Amino acid sequence: MSEHRSKTTSATPADAGQRLDQFLASHLNVSRARVQELIRAEKILLNGAPAKASLKLRGGECITILGPAERPPLHAVAEDIPLDIVYEDDDLAIVNKPAGMMVHAGAGATDDARNRGTLVNALLHHFSSLSGVGGETRPGIVHRLDKETSGLIVVAKNDEAHGKLAAQFARREVRKTYIALVHGWLKKDRGTISASISRDRVRRTRMTTRFSGGREAVSHYGVVRRLDTPYGKFTLVEVKIDTGRTHQIRVHMASLGHSVVGDTLYGAPKELKAPQSLRIMNSNPLPKRRGRVQEESTPALSLPRNFLHAARLELVHPRTGETLSFETPLPGELQDFLVALENRNSGDTGQHR
Repeated sequence: MSEHRSKTTSATPADAGQRLDQFLASHLNVSRARVQELIRAEKILLNGAPAKASLKLRGGECITILGPAERPPLHAVAEDIPLDIVYEDDDLAIVNKPAGMMVHAGAGATDDARNRGTLVNALLHHFSSLSGVGGETRPGIVHRLDKETSGLIVVAKNDEAHGKLAAQFARREVRKTYIALVHGWLKKDRGTISASISRDRVRRTRMTTRFSGGREAVSHYGVVRRLDTPYGKFTLVEVKIDTGRTHQIRVHMASLGHSVVGDTLYGAPKELKAPQSLRIMNSNPLPKRRGRVQEESTPALSLPRNFLHAARLELVHPRTGETLSFETPLPGELQDFLVALENRNSGDTGQHR
């Protein structure tokens, strides 16, 4: 259908009982989420009036679609967003991405949200040229990091560099090392997780290792330190990945029963709470009441991002053949979170690899 003209269709008796959004998603061959956006914007009329997505059709209704069924193509837009550029030359750049920043425009939000605040937009402002291999929404992007994951990412400035860097990733020659804090104590100091990853059939925003036929994924972990705190046990781990599947480290650690701290999508709690109240006597305590001492609970801790950081990156320069190695420390919010755990630590085992 034309993007600028309305379209009218009719429900038949055979469509009776279907939800309006289900009917239109099938009829227009678009997602239900897109149909629901149009309905919320009152661009879907049922017999000339706005209707709810959950309305059940009876058959015979006249349905008018006022807006384009498919989204107009996205175009990345240059934005003056600060960047932590670790390295730059004529062929590539290494950027330390903060948590909370999408690498490129996504498909699940409004146009403004999808088009604003991305790493790509920042790159377009800071660099005079980027490779065009990824198209208009992903210029320069050779690989990705999840929105709530921080750390090192390589950017290609021209198509030749992009092709050679992409080939290194495909041959698994790029070395990527992450630091993560996970719930619980891992049984082994070292291990390899080799479990294919596919999209969850029920919750489409999640990935899973539970189904066969997924894409091969391999992660190697080593324990850096085990923490025993009033909030429970945690393990700081270093993870090296051979493959770069969607949510790979998060899914693999959750498959072992050790979700990444802050990763509520894969089972981590929103807040960390001490199992028992800590009795803290004030220097000038209030009078006792009925024999009880004054109590103060250990304050809850929360982390509004995943405790996952791409700390090291090693690759071969696409033009010179020189091996390039980069490292960046944990960002301040993750260091502060560790300090908050350790300051109230009731028994850090001090176990290292």
